[in-house]
Amino acid sequence: MTFAALLTFSAALFVAAATPGPGVAAIVARALGVGLRATLPMVAGLILGDVVWLACAAFGLAVLAATFGTVFLVVKYVGAAYLLYLAVKLWRAPASADAVAAEARPMLAARSFLAGLAVTIGNPKAMVFYLALLPAIVDLGQVDALGFAELALATALVLVAVIGGYAALASRARAWLVSPRGRRLLNRISGATMGAAAAGVAAS
Repeated sequence: MTFAALLTFSAALFVAAATPGPGVAAIVARALGVGLRATLPMVAGLILGDVVWLACAAFGLAVLAATFGTVFLVVKYVGAAYLLYLAVKLWRAPASADAVAAEARPMLAARSFLAGLAVTIGNPKAMVFYLALLPAIVDLGQVDALGFAELALATALVLVAVIGGYAALASRARAWLVSPRGRRLLNRISGATMGAAAAGVAAS
């Protein structure tokens, strides 16, 4: 991979990732509800999902992805269902920030990671970017194992900056609402946003 090709790819991915969609909505809602640290597994799941789509494009697995379209559809609806579950939990969460964190901590790591992965795997925007737009940006016929590793690293760095940035901003906004009334309102907003993300994933 040349530096120019990596830069072009990174710029295109930055624009695509920064465009609000189900993944961004889910991250913002999660960070508003439980803070930045507890949202990191979901961020990691989103990034892995992008790398999976990158692998499909780089290694000519687009036909395989189309063949297993039903599997991706199931993953999408499972992800949407889990996001809806999280939306209900956030909506009904107690007003105490400590209580919210204590309730969320046991389930976040694995389930939040899988939710992030499912959101990206079932996201048509990610599919279109990697399977349709990426070949116009990068000559995939020339991508070897090292080139793929470079693309995967660029993907991770861009998404950490963009998605992590959304999560950090949402987490800071969460810290401003410290009263029980403000925390209750924040829980409602987080639940509604997560519910919107679930609807977006299911409808896409």
